Amino acid sequence: VLFGLLKGLLARRKDLKLICTSATLDAEKYSSYFFECPIFTIPGRTFPVEVLYTKAPEADYMDAALITVMQIHLQEPPGDVLLFLTGQEEIDTACQILFERMKSLGPSLPELIILPVYSALPSEQQTRIFEAAPPGSRKVVIATNIAEASLTIDGIFYVVDPGFVKQKVYNAKVGMDSLVVVPISQASARQRSGRAGRTGPGKCYRLYTEQAYKNEMLPTNVPEIQRTNLGNTVLQMKAMGVNDLLHFDFMDAPPVQTLVAAMEALYALSALDEEGLLTRLGRRMAEFPLEPPMSKILIASVELGCSDEVLTVVAMLSVQNIWYRPKEKQAQADQKRSKFFQAEGDHITLLAVYQGWAAAKFSNPWCFENFIQARNMRKAQDVRKQLLTIMDRYKLEIETCGRNFTKVRKAITSGYFTHAAKKDPQEGYKTMDEGQVVYIHPSSALFNRNPEWCIYHELVLTSKEYMRECMAIEPKWLTELAPRYYQQADPRHLSKRKRNERIEPLYDRFNDPNAWRLSKRRG
Repeated sequence: VLFGLLKGLLARRKDLKLICTSATLDAEKYSSYFFECPIFTIPGRTFPVEVLYTKAPEADYMDAALITVMQIHLQEPPGDVLLFLTGQEEIDTACQILFERMKSLGPSLPELIILPVYSALPSEQQTRIFEAAPPGSRKVVIATNIAEASLTIDGIFYVVDPGFVKQKVYNAKVGMDSLVVVPISQASARQRSGRAGRTGPGKCYRLYTEQAYKNEMLPTNVPEIQRTNLGNTVLQMKAMGVNDLLHFDFMDAPPVQTLVAAMEALYALSALDEEGLLTRLGRRMAEFPLEPPMSKILIASVELGCSDEVLTVVAMLSVQNIWYRPKEKQAQADQKRSKFFQAEGDHITLLAVYQGWAAAKFSNPWCFENFIQARNMRKAQDVRKQLLTIMDRYKLEIETCGRNFTKVRKAITSGYFTHAAKKDPQEGYKTMDEGQVVYIHPSSALFNRNPEWCIYHELVLTSKEYMRECMAIEPKWLTELAPRYYQQADPRHLSKRKRNERIEPLYDRFNDPNAWRLSKRRG
């Protein structure tokens, strides 16, 4: 979006100079977009890296990766190893298997120090990867794609690249984020191999064939704007006066369906009017650096008199997972976590955690004792302060509701009414808008409570379609708080049992892309 705005400025202002610098961008693509501008290449100080491929595709890339790491440790000259895997569960499993295999070989071999790296790992454990291995030993860092460019680890001479990454992909039709393991791009493969040539000549072991690299991998990563929810992007563009989204000069144009879904969702939130223009509420929502539903619940909380509590909930939802669940202490961590569970659901549980931390004077030992990540709690505290500053700027009153959590639940429902689900007699739950079968995540406070109605923060596809951060609600709240989206069904056509339960969306979201323009439909 920023590049599209800058391109328009460059066409009008000949005195404006724009310089784009990056170690990873597709220079030809940028040059073509910006009026065939010149490309300057500044060579970096790197060492040669020998790239090795497999002769045939690997059936089990995890096992192949661990065997490769052990072969490097037993046969190659000194130098640390960097292994790329897709996520926390995979990394923890790899660390455990590698430890057991090394242990089975006996104590006579040189020590292999196994160090995991992923975003949910406590910071004090993450920093261990930067410590030099003791003389006579070697370290292997097992990391997600965070180590492609965000981290530079001295001493890495060997990279093991299975060729996969876990990405969040948004499906506009069902409104679901899916965590999907996909092949990396050629650009990512080059970035990974480059990690072996920072401090000396190195080797990169690619656990895929050269043909797969050349013919099957995409040249570059799929741009984020083409695979994510565009609600906040559209809201910000509208706030900047960009109303013709379909003809905006995106560098990488997003799918039309995703843009339509974003506008439809903003209309349902009352952020856009019938003509697709920003409302007064929408302009206020755009002031918050949040996804539109979270901005909406903050503003709604002021009217409901629970803004202090909702500020905390929004801050906690804005950071990564606060829970720490080490593989060797999972039962103990789960027991500590369950003590915070609230009958109303996960949002109120997050509120209870933050309030408990505040009562302990924001203590790090308290976090350690309760298997909570202090680093992410500090981030939540910072987010809360930032949001509080914005609310003060616009004179939005901060008021507490005490233990009246119904107000908090109503405020949250006012923003996440599209994420409503009803318990299904057959299995799990069914979402209200698409009728999709979904399940409460096993880590949820509601996992064994199974309320009749709930809303969720997000849907994530792993082994099943799971609802993350669930909260019990009353069905009547949906029509009260979202009259643009829900209406009570005609009771004359319903059984007695369902008369007070049946709620229907007002429009079909995708059969008619302009269905959100209700004034025109009703003419």
